Amino acid sequence: MALGYDGKLYILAFDHRGSFQKKMFGIEGDPTPEQTATISDAKKLIYEGMEKAVKQGLDASSAGVLVDEQFGSDIPELAPKEGLSLTMPAEKSGQNEFDFQYGDDFPAHIAKYDLLATKVLVRHNPDGDPGMNERQTARLKQLADWLHANDRKFLFELLVPAEDAQLEAVGGDADRYDAELRPELMRRVIEHYQDAGVEVDIWKIEGVDTRADAQMLSDQARKGEGRENVKSVLLGRGASDDKVDHWLGEAAPVDGFIGFAIGRSIWWDALKGFLDESLTRDQASDLIAEKYLRFVKVYEEAASSVSA
Repeated sequence: MALGYDGKLYILAFDHRGSFQKKMFGIEGDPTPEQTATISDAKKLIYEGMEKAVKQGLDASSAGVLVDEQFGSDIPELAPKEGLSLTMPAEKSGQNEFDFQYGDDFPAHIAKYDLLATKVLVRHNPDGDPGMNERQTARLKQLADWLHANDRKFLFELLVPAEDAQLEAVGGDADRYDAELRPELMRRVIEHYQDAGVEVDIWKIEGVDTRADAQMLSDQARKGEGRENVKSVLLGRGASDDKVDHWLGEAAPVDGFIGFAIGRSIWWDALKGFLDESLTRDQASDLIAEKYLRFVKVYEEAASSVSA
């Protein structure tokens, strides 16, 4: 199967698990069945926002949801009925080192769904723990090889957390790290996985502050024989609207970028409002639809303005 993806892709991401139950609900450890039902209902509310976006004229062929099996309830069955693409995670939640959520049984959990792609969240700094990076690479190659042998696509979410020495080099300023060091570190990580034979169809990457850096990352993602159709999408990092707008504006005009996979920046405030009863369920889902569609508009206007 040829690598890559064709078309735009605007994903509403709510596959958060460990961080979601802890930060949104204050639940530590394994949730009880009652707590699981509460968390699943919250995810259903997020999905209701996506349903409303479709009803407001969103082109469902370019839209999708990223949701987990643990708390996703019947969303994996509902999304395709709305014409939405479905992406699901394969990683174990809440740990720094990538491993499979379902261990060696990962193929059965992927095969049971009609997925656009299988997603992984990977924290990898090329100057970080070499042992961890090596173990992660081996597991990710196992997954990538299985996916492509079974005509399935691979979406790789890359985070590059700063090492202490890197932060020290920019005076402890996280914004300077993001602007001055992280883009090249990201490029090196993408190159590392390519050299290791871990083939990716869609890279989900942290936003960068300049178009030149977005171009550099897209060029690296597509570098090498057979990778010309590999694409990239932006993640939101739970950042403010203004920050996400800037990232989208820089990436959208770059050839090889096709959209975003944004989560908390879209639904966090609305869901908080519903849980503290300052918003009704309808108001919360309306707000989610509004914010999602707003980011689609920002992206498309940035892309079309340069095309024009």
